[in-house]
Amino acid sequence: MIRILFIPVGSLTLLISEIILITASFVLASFLVLQVDPTDYLLYDGGLMRILPVLLCILLGMYFHDLYSGFFVKSRILLAQQLCLVMGSAFLLQGMISYVNRALRMPVRVMVVGSFLSMLLMYVWRVAYSGYAVRAVGRERLLLVGSSPVLADIAEHVAENPEKGIVVTGYVEGPDEPAPGVKVLGPLAALREIVAATRPDRIVVGMFERRNRLPMGDLLELRFAGHIIEEAATAYERVCSRVCVKELRPSQLIYSGELGPRRQILTLQRLSHLALSAIGLILASPLMLLAALAVRLSSPGPVLYRQKRVGRDGVPFTLYKFRSMREGAEAETGAVWAARDDPRATGVGRFLRRFRLDEMPQLFNVLKGEMSIVGPRPERPEFVHELCEQIPYYRQRHCVRPGITGWAQINYKYGDTLEDAVTKLEYDLYYIKNMSMSLDTYVILHTIRAMVMSRGAQ
Repeated sequence: MIRILFIPVGSLTLLISEIILITASFVLASFLVLQVDPTDYLLYDGGLMRILPVLLCILLGMYFHDLYSGFFVKSRILLAQQLCLVMGSAFLLQGMISYVNRALRMPVRVMVVGSFLSMLLMYVWRVAYSGYAVRAVGRERLLLVGSSPVLADIAEHVAENPEKGIVVTGYVEGPDEPAPGVKVLGPLAALREIVAATRPDRIVVGMFERRNRLPMGDLLELRFAGHIIEEAATAYERVCSRVCVKELRPSQLIYSGELGPRRQILTLQRLSHLALSAIGLILASPLMLLAALAVRLSSPGPVLYRQKRVGRDGVPFTLYKFRSMREGAEAETGAVWAARDDPRATGVGRFLRRFRLDEMPQLFNVLKGEMSIVGPRPERPEFVHELCEQIPYYRQRHCVRPGITGWAQINYKYGDTLEDAVTKLEYDLYYIKNMSMSLDTYVILHTIRAMVMSRGAQ
């Protein structure tokens, strides 16, 4: 699997190809329907610039409908419906542009014909790309060697995410509970013969030393023959985009030159998030005022809900949210995990949670230096104490400022069990290891999409 700025190369290839298709469709429409010279219209009358807002609107619509994160066509009817909705939003944008400046609006006939050609070409291209083209883009064949259960986790993740362009050719030896649909190709003694027959791009090794001896001689010969060989934990992180806690050892953290926040990155993140939070508060102030009035008028109690959370280096701080529950909701139950369709939430509170609007006051926490916009989600002290005792390395997630959103939030459902907490920790450790402005931008864009489409809220 190849990634560029955390984006699978298959998605990036699809994005670039559709930019070309959409632009070509509207250029072709200009030649088909305009009575004037299309070259003059495109080059000297601003025709190409008029295509730009339509192109951006279509691409944003495709992004918000998950047509770049999951581009395998599971239903052709659903794909056609989604493309119709996207084109409808482009027509709405043209209507808005005509109210601002009619000179910037694309001619109606060009818009109609160009949209029809774009939708037709993208539909055909998506079906072809899903079935055939993606096999040649970013495709990587993995051979899983050993009995570690982590190998089964890798195989299951690959099967659930075919858009990543990875295929598992099979197991050598194999774990006790192999992933469904993946065959055991033979024993460790036949490793060289299996590699010669399957020709994998990468050999992933994961074993229990107490049960099997690593075939070091065979692996060494294969490595010097040019094969790429990596440990299961490394492959797990690369494929699943999270650190494998099952295979993590203290020595890996102590001697790693990669893990841990870099001082320069922390400084750059602090400055950029400080600016973003200030801009966000200014832009969101009218919406925050309406939310505050709605909370005040809908139920008795304070507008803001203040709650103790654990921040950087384990230092507690007060987190601000718009109150979404009735007053005194935890007086009888104490601290409990939030649940889907939380009965404690008010009507206005459920609406605020649905679009994540209840978390807007946390921008003040960012200004105060207690939080970042992106980072591990802060937990309550009661839960942190319990989780630190039960989950190894949980305390290490507090080495950076917690965030309003994070890598775990965009990649994993809301969790309320110990297993969910382990999975989210794996995502948090991956974020800490790979902190960068590009990763923060990726998380923020996906969070905006989740807010607009009201996904994942409790």
